[in-house]
Amino acid sequence: MRTPTRLTRTALSTALTLALLPLASQAASSRAAEYFERVATFPVYSNLGADEDASRETVAEITAVSRDGRTLIYTDSPGERIGLVDIQDPKSPKPAGFVKLEGEPTSVAVHHHFVLVAVNTSASFAQPDGVLAVFDIRNPAQPKRVATLPMGGQPDSIAVSPKGRYAAVVIENERDEDLNNGLLPQLPGGFLRIVDLKGQPSRWTTRDVSLTGLAEVAPEDPEPEYVSINDQDVAAVTLQENNHIVLVDLRSGRVIRHFSAGQVDLEGVDVEENDRIEPVGVLKGKRREPDSIAWLGALLATANEGDYEDANGEEGGSRGFTLFDYNGQVWHDAGVSMEHAFIRAGHYPENRSENKGIEPEGIAAGSFHKQDFLFVGSERGNAVAVYDVARPWAPVMHQLLPAGMGPEGILPIPARNLLVVSSEEDSAEDGYRSTISIYQYGAGTANYPEIRSSDSALIPWGALSGLVADSTQNDRLYAVPDSYYKASRIFHIDTSQTPAVIDGQTELRKDGETVNYDLEGIAQASNGDFWLASEGNGKAKPNLLIHANSKGDVLAEYALPKAVSAQRTSNGFEGVSVVGEGASTRVYVAFQREWKNDPAGKVRIGVFNPSSGEWGFVHYPLDPAVEGGWVGLSELTSIGNGQFLVIERDNQQGPAAQIKRLYRIDLTGVQPVAEGQSFPVVSKHLERDLLPDLQSTGGRVLDKVEGAAVDKQGRLFVVTDNDGVEDASGETRFMRLGTIKR
Repeated sequence: MRTPTRLTRTALSTALTLALLPLASQAASSRAAEYFERVATFPVYSNLGADEDASRETVAEITAVSRDGRTLIYTDSPGERIGLVDIQDPKSPKPAGFVKLEGEPTSVAVHHHFVLVAVNTSASFAQPDGVLAVFDIRNPAQPKRVATLPMGGQPDSIAVSPKGRYAAVVIENERDEDLNNGLLPQLPGGFLRIVDLKGQPSRWTTRDVSLTGLAEVAPEDPEPEYVSINDQDVAAVTLQENNHIVLVDLRSGRVIRHFSAGQVDLEGVDVEENDRIEPVGVLKGKRREPDSIAWLGALLATANEGDYEDANGEEGGSRGFTLFDYNGQVWHDAGVSMEHAFIRAGHYPENRSENKGIEPEGIAAGSFHKQDFLFVGSERGNAVAVYDVARPWAPVMHQLLPAGMGPEGILPIPARNLLVVSSEEDSAEDGYRSTISIYQYGAGTANYPEIRSSDSALIPWGALSGLVADSTQNDRLYAVPDSYYKASRIFHIDTSQTPAVIDGQTELRKDGETVNYDLEGIAQASNGDFWLASEGNGKAKPNLLIHANSKGDVLAEYALPKAVSAQRTSNGFEGVSVVGEGASTRVYVAFQREWKNDPAGKVRIGVFNPSSGEWGFVHYPLDPAVEGGWVGLSELTSIGNGQFLVIERDNQQGPAAQIKRLYRIDLTGVQPVAEGQSFPVVSKHLERDLLPDLQSTGGRVLDKVEGAAVDKQGRLFVVTDNDGVEDASGETRFMRLGTIKR
């Protein structure tokens, strides 16, 4: 990235002009720029030793890369160690082991063939301490510790200057959030420690820079968070809780600029956690409180996460990013635009609306093929926004990259055309693991998102659980969300575009009021009416078939007979299909798992006659479940002539996922029978193994393959449920899988 040649106040304007004009000259070609494509996802637990429990917590938080670009080094805070990953082949990363530390690693950087690790060894918040551990990794298979430098406090971020003269270590001395409600001040305050990288590590020396007395918020207790160094050896330091930014000349060790990160007013944000995404709220005077910071030519880019709740109960965090000049003037603020982009991509975390929304946390800049980019990671939205900054005063969203849960570290590696994102959330019990995502630059098109809502109307969406093709129109599908969101609705999808576009929605209403179903399936009759399946909970909430007209008015609800409902479990209705017209109409519904009186390994498909109210059933044979999981049905799609497609899946994700399959069944001549009789067992034939499709974009295999539709042209579409971005990455796969033979 470009930086000014001088940093004096009088030269600032000229420096900015020199820095920005070359960037502006690329604006015309940026429309033809290439894209980043995810090529691999490394599950961090795969680095565990054979003698370690694979379910133990192990994370990748901050990541650095060796000088030759072939080895990643990441911090594993819970494990008190750093991990190494071999990326000689970026499409096939391999575990390369751990190096044990004496405390919690907080950040890592590389200088020549040395790895510098900031390690927190504090006895308590009141007695902060730490070291800088230095390793020689000329042989990555056997890292050798060559120096340990005391830090005089609790370290956080570390950066090495581009010219290799200095390292800067943020000494945060973080506050105790349980003490006095986390209010500042809580001494001792933090500072910046400069490491002079002259000679061998054993001869490196350190200097301290005081940051006390600069901020408007708790000036006596600076809480530095992150540091970035430009090629003029100027360190930019964020004081997150203090809402301040400090510039330090590393050569002299002097503070040469400092300014407040300021406040912002936001209009069009969701501020209420009510199980609806409603971006209509207003926030006034939100402190930006930046976490990460990066040099972007002569400008500074900050990710405005927010971290401090003041004595008045006001939280910081502006849900976006900001570009400042050297004097603290705002050149660009994202406002609500980044959060709206996440809403359109189905990555908005509704359960964080009363907090800080998508929480931008990580930020980095890099140049690829002479194209300048800014990368902004959302800790809660679990994705990285990539901006074309050919004109830095007017960043343009270039693409959105799906990541793991809690993306923290963002590492551009331009020399290898790679971008690496480390995501730190890890819980084997809850089914998600920490990952390192690897993206390669050079793709001709962006392959994510595969479905989004339109630019003309901000339509929030997520948790897609059922899919159907329009009965008369080409290129038109409908989808429903499950009970994660209130006010059940039907989304309208235009598949003539790539990505597919949600361009409308129909809210369901019963007696004129919105209604909250757990919609798992949708079908459309030939007259345009909809049939929907709502899953019960095994208790008071019943399984329902719902008949609605094309306007969303609920015409009727149909429950199961009492004798059938008495056998219910918490896994009920899933996919639904409708066949025939008038008195010959039949509604078919898949049950997800066995009910109480079903034989093991056999699940029901119900057949309902709306004219008579009668139910009949057949049994569908499930594939055996892998150890520790279960197998069930997710979708039932009519393809004509008595034939149906069935999604059968396990409840596993990532490497543990084994069964994500599309089967074909033929119910021609199969007579459903009433409860109490022996149900006929249908035969099934494998139509498609969906695992290769789920693996095709280099991501972690998703659990919930939920919806399938076949349009009038015979084209097959399959969609996954992103669980509303809660305890899930938020990624949605909308797969176009060719033509189905009817």
